[in-house]
Amino acid sequence: MPKAKWYSPQLRRDLVKRLYFRAKSERIPMTCLADRLIEQALDQITHNHEFALRAAEEPPTATVPG
Repeated sequence: MPKAKWYSPQLRRDLVKRLYFRAKSERIPMTCLADRLIEQALDQITHNHEFALRAAEEPPTATVPG
C-alpha cells in the first residue's frame, strides 16, 4: 500500500539558516522551533481576524457632545 503524500513546502534558504541558528541557540530541533513559530503566527492572525470581525459587527457608538 503506498504511503500518503503530504505537502511539504520548500523554505527559502535564508529562512532555513535563521531557523537553524535560532534552534541551535535554544537547543531544540528546527522542526519544533518551526512548529512553534508557525503556530504562534497563525494564532495571532486568527485572533486579529476575529477581533476585526467583531469590531465590524458592532454598531457604531454615538458620542454625546458634552
